[in-house]
Amino acid sequence: MAVKLTSDSKILIVGGSSGMGLSLAKQSLDAGAKVIIVGRQTEKLNHAWEVLGQSARLSTMNIDATQETDVARLFEEVGPLDHIVTTAADIRGAYELLPDLDISAALRAVESKVLAPILLAKYGAPKLRPGGSITFTSGIAAYRPSTRGTVVAAVNAALEGLVRALAVELAPLRVNAVSPGWVNTPIWTFVAGDRKAETLDAMASRLPAGRIGQAEDIADAITFLMGNGFTTGTVLHVDGGHRLI
Repeated sequence: MAVKLTSDSKILIVGGSSGMGLSLAKQSLDAGAKVIIVGRQTEKLNHAWEVLGQSARLSTMNIDATQETDVARLFEEVGPLDHIVTTAADIRGAYELLPDLDISAALRAVESKVLAPILLAKYGAPKLRPGGSITFTSGIAAYRPSTRGTVVAAVNAALEGLVRALAVELAPLRVNAVSPGWVNTPIWTFVAGDRKAETLDAMASRLPAGRIGQAEDIADAITFLMGNGFTTGTVLHVDGGHRLI
């Protein structure tokens, strides 16, 4: 049975100040829900608050989800929740050939995509109301790894194992992940630099869907995972058919 977002719904979005998380925040606010967006950069949080119309149902918190003390404080302050979502990822410097890989960049990726989700589940699960859910964000790299993509493939695959384990341990709370394909979000600035548009256009011509994903596509998928009470331990692929090519 689908659970619709209402004015009583309360959603925490880590990484909600840009890209897919920001789009999800907008969709959730439009549905009447209360939204808390969490991030590390005050400037980006303030910009998101303005972009989202300075809604009275929106609040922001400056938190580093890779730090246990920050995460513990976050859940002490937010109160009961219905859904926890994270779209955050720090892959700066992680797309490199192995001889050029800076291990500190690899560690940042692991912290943001594996450690942070563990901390969010550890401290967030007790705050979730009955019927609540946790949704993480994986990615196509776990299925279609590319040259220079070793670290990103590894952390996404690890995250999906975490989803299955938490779905068992935290039941009946639901734990899922959405796995985006190539989506036009600011993260591509770090991946492709000045070749972002060229790179995305080339992939669009190959995909069965005939286009690159948009942040709204992923937000739609996360909304489904939050609302479908019979879906848990699942990775929902929203990749334009990328796994088929």
